[in-house]
Amino acid sequence: MENLWYALGLTVFAGLSTGIGSAVAFFTRRTNYRVLSVATGFSAGVMLYVSFVEILPKAARAAGSSHSARTGDWLATLAFFGGVVLILLIDRLVPSADNPHEVRQEPQFGPVHNGTPPQGAPGATAAQLHRMGLFTALAIAIHNFPEGLATFVAALDDPTLGLAIAVAVALHNIPEGISVSVPIYFATGNRRRAFAYSLLSGLAEPAGGLLGYLALRPFLGPTILGVVFGAVAGIMVYISLDELLPTSRAYGRGHDSIYGLLAGMAVMALSLLLIA
Repeated sequence: MENLWYALGLTVFAGLSTGIGSAVAFFTRRTNYRVLSVATGFSAGVMLYVSFVEILPKAARAAGSSHSARTGDWLATLAFFGGVVLILLIDRLVPSADNPHEVRQEPQFGPVHNGTPPQGAPGATAAQLHRMGLFTALAIAIHNFPEGLATFVAALDDPTLGLAIAVAVALHNIPEGISVSVPIYFATGNRRRAFAYSLLSGLAEPAGGLLGYLALRPFLGPTILGVVFGAVAGIMVYISLDELLPTSRAYGRGHDSIYGLLAGMAVMALSLLLIA
């Protein structure tokens, strides 16, 4: 039970960091996008390293504990690509205009700092604004569900690994919070509403973790756990390559994103060595 609350707490922390991104956009005079670039690259480095070095081998060992080692490798590999296909399908089903994983360039956020939404947004009808809010919230929830499950299951099985994943997800949710809240502000001119949407959207993370755990709980043997970990690794690798690295490059200059990426890998590698 103690591990359950710990896992849920980490997932809530990771999810609600979207509110930090919204605060960065709205309540600072000038957003330091180079810092965001390094932080997002750092998150990608952590996710990629831990997925290939820790989670995927753990998936193979768990799946193979009830079978042969070769069967475990096959199950983990199939689950890995199954996770990739799952998050790919989610991205394909969500329109790019509503998709929080689509990269937003720095100039799109400029008007936030002087309080001037772009032309066209104020003329939208209340019904259009309401529809936009609902679709945006739905898109965020769909994307955050598998991330929440990844954090929750990892923390439940290995608290230290769960903490590392939660920090990586939290870092990547900061720029996501910006990309979600700013368009809503552009449409409504209301900072508080945009901040609330961004903050509440993060609740999909713990909801996804808890609901996913409850659904899988009756079946959670070594084989299923191995399959879940393999899928989690696939989801995290896809998010890193499709969202985090392009976003990091969009925010940064020169080699900012690769510096962040290498730093994330180095910190994750050191952490795994120290706790081994």
